[in-house]
Amino acid sequence: MLYRPGDTGWEYVATFTDYASGSTRDRPEWQRCLDFLQPGNVLVVWKLDRVGRSTADLARIVTELDQRGIQFKSLTESFLDTTTADGRLIFHIFSALAEHERSRMLERTRAGLEAARARGRVGGRPSTMTPAQVTAARTMHAKKTPITEIAQVLGVARMSVSRALRKQQAEQSA
Repeated sequence: MLYRPGDTGWEYVATFTDYASGSTRDRPEWQRCLDFLQPGNVLVVWKLDRVGRSTADLARIVTELDQRGIQFKSLTESFLDTTTADGRLIFHIFSALAEHERSRMLERTRAGLEAARARGRVGGRPSTMTPAQVTAARTMHAKKTPITEIAQVLGVARMSVSRALRKQQAEQSA
């Protein structure tokens, strides 16, 4: 729901309803709402999980609204009300915690990847090309055979051939 200041308090302006999850990026009504908002408006939501996919995402959205002069209020989470000084304080604490959690998550991810590499494991999707196919692709490419033709002969996608050749060139350069 969208409200703006009126002569007798807040004046109702519009309601925007998406029938998709807050975790979905394709939310046309949400985008329409953001386009409709003007400085001085208050965006009122039923629940925070209707707005953002994560704490960090919610913090980003509320910060962007604040920069545009738009306040934010959640009806079921009364602690998040940027129309008051206490609400803004809570929001900034909330944002700092979200940023901290994101940093910790990145640290844990990096540590996990390093530990896996130390055990000889490499992340990512396995190559669709066998070592014999990569060798054949290299030989054909050296003879100036077009990548599309190499892919057809080997029965793999053109992008797979390009990726394998790029990887081979990078390994030779290193």
